[in-house]
Amino acid sequence: MNGHFLRAAIVIGGISAVMFATLFIKPSYGHDHDRPELNAWFDKLASGKGLCCTVTDGVAIPDVDWATKDGHYRVRIEDQWFAVDDDAVITEPNKDGRTMVWPYYADGKVLFIRCFMPGSMT
Repeated sequence: MNGHFLRAAIVIGGISAVMFATLFIKPSYGHDHDRPELNAWFDKLASGKGLCCTVTDGVAIPDVDWATKDGHYRVRIEDQWFAVDDDAVITEPNKDGRTMVWPYYADGKVLFIRCFMPGSMT
């Protein structure tokens, strides 16, 4: 009977983990599937920290989730504000138009911003 209980607990734990991940993992929107002509451009985007899309795809963020403070950018991810290092800012023109951020995660937490591309704020 203990063996059945253990197997059931493992199955329920696995199902719970999958459900948790499904609820809280945010999708990435870097490459816009409606605009495949931008794929090569996205693949070459780089900041002073290196290529942006090599670690993760970028995420579009609304204008209310980024700002400037004391001459530097900052972004809000998961209700927490992060400073954007100057060398993480993409300096070429934004062909996509959306504000994009490439956060670097470790252990489920944002460690730093790898790349940031301001949008048009329209």
